[in-house]
Amino acid sequence: MIPAVLMDGLRARYREPQRHYHTWAHIEALLGHYRRWVRYLNRPGPVLWALYWHDAVYNPQAKDNEEQSAQLLEREAAGHLSPHDIAFAAAIIRATATHTVPGGLPAYDAEDLALFLDMDLSILGAPQPVYDRYEQDIRAEYAFVPEAAYRAGRGAILNGFLARPRLYFTDIAHTEWDAPARANLARAARALEQGS
Repeated sequence: MIPAVLMDGLRARYREPQRHYHTWAHIEALLGHYRRWVRYLNRPGPVLWALYWHDAVYNPQAKDNEEQSAQLLEREAAGHLSPHDIAFAAAIIRATATHTVPGGLPAYDAEDLALFLDMDLSILGAPQPVYDRYEQDIRAEYAFVPEAAYRAGRGAILNGFLARPRLYFTDIAHTEWDAPARANLARAARALEQGS
């Protein structure tokens, strides 16, 4: 159970004005997936803490949001989770920087981390209107980037996802989201190329 004082602090962070997509609504969406798929998790406790803290620090102009979020979790979870669980929750958060599963983890932790990363990218496979709003919200978070530079950079990210043989690590996420995600990404990439 996460103490109320910590939850209040998180909610305040997710209400910061620079956020448009990385808000409490994103956390609630992930909680929905977590509840559906918790039975597949080996260590649901630290995964849940990672879910709440993974975007706790979010400055679109910074390069170390994931690291700062992981360090915040390490401080705030002390005394509430075991050191073993804190280390795993922080590792999950750090993995969101590259959305890859790091080597050296026990198989059961690698499975949990992979499922968390899949849930974090669930938005890619959302219904078209939801996905389109996501793209608008990401643009709003990066409003400081000039339009041409944004189109080039965002297009590279979307095309990088499209180039992956699999967007999702786990079979359950792949089955549910891969096809709609590829359609969303291709449509969004085309819009960026066309300047629309």
